[in-house]
Formats: sequence, C-alpha cells, structure tokens
Amino acid sequence: MQKKYQSPFLTRQYMLSKDFELYYYSDTSMQKVSKHAHNYYEFYFFIEGDVSIEIENQLYPVKYGDVMLIPPHVIHRPIIHSFNRPYQRFVFWISQEYCNYLMELSTDYAYLMQYIINHKEYVFHNERIAFHSLQSKLLRLIEEMRSEHFGKSAQITLCVNDLVLHLNRLVYEQKHPKKAGDELSLYQNLCSFIEEHIEENLPLERLAAEFYVSKYHIAHIFKENLGISIHQYITKKRLLLCREAIASGMGITESYHTYGFGDYSSFYRAFKKEYGISPKDFKNMQILSYDDSKR
Repeated sequence: MQKKYQSPFLTRQYMLSKDFELYYYSDTSMQKVSKHAHNYYEFYFFIEGDVSIEIENQLYPVKYGDVMLIPPHVIHRPIIHSFNRPYQRFVFWISQEYCNYLMELSTDYAYLMQYIINHKEYVFHNERIAFHSLQSKLLRLIEEMRSEHFGKSAQITLCVNDLVLHLNRLVYEQKHPKKAGDELSLYQNLCSFIEEHIEENLPLERLAAEFYVSKYHIAHIFKENLGISIHQYITKKRLLLCREAIASGMGITESYHTYGFGDYSSFYRAFKKEYGISPKDFKNMQILSYDDSKR
C-alpha cells in the first residue's frame, strides 16, 4: 500500500466529524492500546500484522481480508504480539445518527448491524478478490476526502453509502449461500462461477464440464445475453479487477498474475485496447492525480 494514503495513528477514541471518518494505518511500533468503547460503529479492515483483536473479553486472531464491525459501547482492543510485520489496517468510523439516516433510505443498510447485535458475531472472513474490491472502495473514499474536486461532498456521500451497502451485501451473501436447488439460469450460474474463480484458468472446456453442457451452448448464451463472447467477458472482468488493484496500490506484475493473465504481453495488449492507455501510464496517472489533489 502506498504511503500517500497513510495517517499517523490516532490515540483519540472519539469522532471529530458528525457522520464518518476513515483512516489507513501502517505501524511498525506503537504504544499498547487499552480496552475502550465508542458511541459510534467501528469498521476494521485487517491487511497485515501479528495481531489479535479482543472483543468483550474474547480473543479473535485475525488474518488478511478479515472485516470486523464493533457496535457502540462494545469493549475491545487490539493486542499486538510483535512488530515482525507492519500492522496495517483501515479503520472506518460511522455515527449512529448517520446509520439511522441510511436505514431510513432502505432497511438493506441495517442488515449487518442487526445481525451483529443478534448473533454477537463480530469478525467476517473474506477471500482475496472480495477484499481487493473493498480496498478499492476504501482508497477511492480516502482520495475523495483529500481532494478538492468539484462535487467533492456529493461524491463522498455516494462513496460512503456504496461502501456500507457493499458490506451489508457481502455479509448477507456469506450467511445466505446459494443453494443447489435455486432456480438460477445457466447464464447466471456461469457468471457467478466465473466471478468466484476469476483468478484461475477458465477455458470453455472447463466451464462445459462444470455445468454438463456443450461449450458451443455456453458460447451461444453469452453472445445472446451480452453480445460479446465469453472470452471477451472474462477478459473484461479480469481487466477491471487489475485496474482496481493497480489504482489501490498493487504492483502491475502482481495484479495481472493475481487475476489470471498468463503473461505481461497479453495483459498489456488487452489493457491498452480496453482503456486506451498502458498499465504503467495508468499507474503513473493515479500517482499524479493524488499529488495534484494535495496542491
């Protein structure tokens, strides 16, 4: 993660903003944090470190991709076992009043808060791809908060609402996995399978074997539903994930390896064709855009 997003660690345990605050921390040393509670919701997105989180006297070891939500008045603290690795995480604070406002817009915003209150389950594990998507939303919000762009306030509100709804959907889908008997079309099932296995090799032969249909039938339904081939669909999905990962600070090589491109030359050609710019130039633009927003 690039240092430009980083904030110095705050010992303050109260909000200055009326609605929400977001921080990215990467610490190689820090003082012991005592048990405490807030009058707001605290979302915690764990990236790296030798750390456990104590919540209401129960210790939770955490790993990359874990998301925690700590409700108001719940006692908690991080326990840092060592600084052999940097302690990296995002921390997002959101007030009860703003959550109530969101719930008035839609009860869908309330699912996660109510689930935690009812089940006392605070930690949710995520696969790498799902967490990359979350990181991208968090970094976009940080960039917008630090920018002086036209429409900044409106864009921040959109980003926050999107983040909160995305978290609700993420946990809801974890707790309500699709059943084999669900009447989803073959097309929908294929899209779901591709999304879940996007970092793997996905030739038509594999998809045909997974769904017990001919590869020609799969090719036909994608052309019929989207007007593009299934190969084009998978490539576009991978390119979007690579683009988000690069924007969030991941290296170009790591991004195309992570999301299923076999070599740089094929990734380079596809990226340039899709976005009209090379991966390296795109990465440099992200850095320049951030530098300009600081001026």
